[in-house]
Amino acid sequence: MSMFCYQCQEALNNVACSLKAGVCGKTDETAKLQDVLVYVTKAIAWLNKLAREQKINEEKTNKFLLESLFSTVTNVNFDPHYFVGKIKEGLTIRDSLKSKLKVEAKEFADFLTWTGQSKEDFLKKAEEVGILSEPNEDIRSLKELITYGIKGMAAYAYHAYVLGFKDEEIYKFMEEALSQTLRKDITTDELISLVMETGKYAVKTMELLDKANTSRYGNPQMTKVNIGVRNRPGILVSGHDLRDLEMLLEQSKDAGIDVYTHGEMLPAHYYPFFKKYPHFVGNYGNSWWKQSEEFEKFNGPILMTTNCLVPPKDSYKDRLYTTNMVAFPGVKHIPEKEDGTKDFSLIIEHAKRCPPPTPIEEGFIIGGFAHNQALALADKIVEAVKTGAIKKFVVMAGCDGRFPVRKYYTEFAKALPKDTVILTAGCAKYRYNKLNLGDINGIPRVLDAGQCNDSYSLALIALKLKEIFNLKDINELPIVYNIAWYEQKAVTVLLALLYLGVKNIHLGPTLPAFLSKNVAKLLVEKFNIGTISTVEQDIKSWIG
Repeated sequence: MSMFCYQCQEALNNVACSLKAGVCGKTDETAKLQDVLVYVTKAIAWLNKLAREQKINEEKTNKFLLESLFSTVTNVNFDPHYFVGKIKEGLTIRDSLKSKLKVEAKEFADFLTWTGQSKEDFLKKAEEVGILSEPNEDIRSLKELITYGIKGMAAYAYHAYVLGFKDEEIYKFMEEALSQTLRKDITTDELISLVMETGKYAVKTMELLDKANTSRYGNPQMTKVNIGVRNRPGILVSGHDLRDLEMLLEQSKDAGIDVYTHGEMLPAHYYPFFKKYPHFVGNYGNSWWKQSEEFEKFNGPILMTTNCLVPPKDSYKDRLYTTNMVAFPGVKHIPEKEDGTKDFSLIIEHAKRCPPPTPIEEGFIIGGFAHNQALALADKIVEAVKTGAIKKFVVMAGCDGRFPVRKYYTEFAKALPKDTVILTAGCAKYRYNKLNLGDINGIPRVLDAGQCNDSYSLALIALKLKEIFNLKDINELPIVYNIAWYEQKAVTVLLALLYLGVKNIHLGPTLPAFLSKNVAKLLVEKFNIGTISTVEQDIKSWIG
């Protein structure tokens, strides 16, 4: 049986990657091992749920669940050895929990007695537990929608976890939902209810991460970020993890090198905490999919802290370092020590031996409009709406991707009337954040709230505007949602918006391949979810 994966927007032919490698670059073998790890994680979630009920709490199990799910998000981990090790770790946790619990469940008997120990055993197991092991297309679709939403939650919860912010209620829900997706007798109605509950906890998880980030690093501020380079060696940091950036900056502050951000790390510049480091100098490059070209030109070492890794070219593979759940065969990995810290001396010393980055652009981009900063502008924004200076807000949050169809988002931003303001978060912004779109009465026409997880800020801003304008329904606001998606964290954000009651979301460039026709129809009927067409038609239909 070949791999079968349709969790990202670039699934082959918008159906599934089902050959020897995915569009993302992961191999058939790695995809199958990921399927087995997801299965093991779900079963461990069920066991840990029982452990909680029997007053047994295993802290290491929480971390295992978060790390395992996060490692299977698109473009995180391409290393089959990692997944073999993680599956074995899961089976060890299983045996530990099993020895302490009273377990009675026929449907999990197979997992409790499974004795797989080798990669070959795990690959054989993949034939039994992969996505297609659920024969009912609609049930499968809903189960995967929930699973992908929880994968995104795990990523956000992990970032909060390493900053010391934990929430047992979130972990309990994840365990309940994951174990429910293993049920053979679960109904469509039960799964639909669980989808909405996933949205509820998606909001709660993003709120937790927002609290973790702002408590440690301060509230993001409007910031002008340099996109040029200086004449010193540098380290380029990509991904999403602010804790890794903090440790790297502290360890490199006297090393005579500079540190730059790439992709989703750009919003780190908005936090007051990081402004104290004079060698934290700017952002280099654009969205994740351009890294093959941009990493080559950077000349110095690159640190990948989370997802968004593209299989590296030989020209810079020896300068690439991974950490956390990120891994690629043959690439150096920086591990976490028992106390949660990391030693970045290897990459710092490597940087000292490299030439400065090759300039690829110059100028500045402005961001930092998370909820605290945006609400500080509330009086200006309300006045601009009341006078008609701002007619519409357009939420263009989400992900970027490599396919040419995504040029649509650049052209859409260019074509928007000058009385509209774009609210954005995530790497989708790279399609338009360097355009000269101007401002409205001093309010920039692109308000960047930050990373994809900072989409929570956009929800808070919308809810505050609803309150200010004394509206009964959030959908009465002059807001249009034109959201691009790519991977599972975007699914988490979508479910959060649906839970908050947001309707009329336009999702593109394609609807998810994992939505069956019936499930897609359900979302259209209940929430009026649609997709995109042409820039001209969409501007006419949504903006007027």
